[in-house]
Amino acid sequence: MHKRLIIIGSGPAGYTAAIYTARANLSPLVLAGTQSGGQLMITTDVDNYPGFPKGIQGPELMERFREQAERFGAEMIDRDVTFVDLSQRPFLVRAGDELYTCDSIIIATGANAKWIGLESELRLRGRGVSACATCDAFFFKGKNVFVVGGGDTAMEEAIFLSKFAKTVTVVHRRDALRASKIMQERAMANPKISFMWNSLVTNVIGEEHVTALEIENLKAGSKGIVPADGLFIAIGHIPSTILFTGQLETDGNGYVVVRNLTRTSVDGVFAAGDVKDARYRQAVTAAGSGCEAALDAEKYLGEHHQETIASGKIPSPEISR
Repeated sequence: MHKRLIIIGSGPAGYTAAIYTARANLSPLVLAGTQSGGQLMITTDVDNYPGFPKGIQGPELMERFREQAERFGAEMIDRDVTFVDLSQRPFLVRAGDELYTCDSIIIATGANAKWIGLESELRLRGRGVSACATCDAFFFKGKNVFVVGGGDTAMEEAIFLSKFAKTVTVVHRRDALRASKIMQERAMANPKISFMWNSLVTNVIGEEHVTALEIENLKAGSKGIVPADGLFIAIGHIPSTILFTGQLETDGNGYVVVRNLTRTSVDGVFAAGDVKDARYRQAVTAAGSGCEAALDAEKYLGEHHQETIASGKIPSPEISR
């Protein structure tokens, strides 16, 4: 089955790209994934997305994005993409048992926060456990919060949280930070920030919301319970780019490298949202880059008006594995 444009992924970037390209009569196919909607599907209150003065639940916001894209004719399929071939034209994309060809692709597969891996951490996500201080710090005004991590991201999170929280405690498994010298100096000079060295969070305690943490001192081999109102995990993100390994240029952390905002190293393939953004990682910036990718894809398809399928050259699913 041939499509002019396929959008891989959903969330604010993918759905916004779908809205714009559908309005441009490109009839995009959105392969949204079995867990469509991106990171906002596991976010409760979203208070920083423009247009919602009383806030909105993450899943509801994503449902509105999706409905708007469908209103303009975007086709949504909730399947995971398992294979992509960018080495030939048209491009090949497989999702489930279906093999598609297309003239252009927008990648909006996002990035996932790294988590500690605790059951209690998963249970209390959005209820005091977060991986985004920029998103959630406002909810912890005057509270005592903890940050797990020792790199620049953790220091940035701790410093940002200190503008709202009463106290910020950084929990780090080593006795020295990995952060750059300037970030270390800023964090250590902040009177609200303290450090727990050689320590691990081993359990998050609370029913409806975080109330305490179990922390192990690795040197002493002992565990203790400390009161806590919130826990921020700042140990990095993993961009969802495994499908494109060896096919697209990525940076040292796996993020897709783009030029002129959305253009990847393969002509006709564009990237939007967190899959190419290691810095901001916000819903509103992802949506903005989804718009940019859509406009770039529309321009590309207009300049390469070749809605042709190489007859007899589309390999079967078995051949293209």
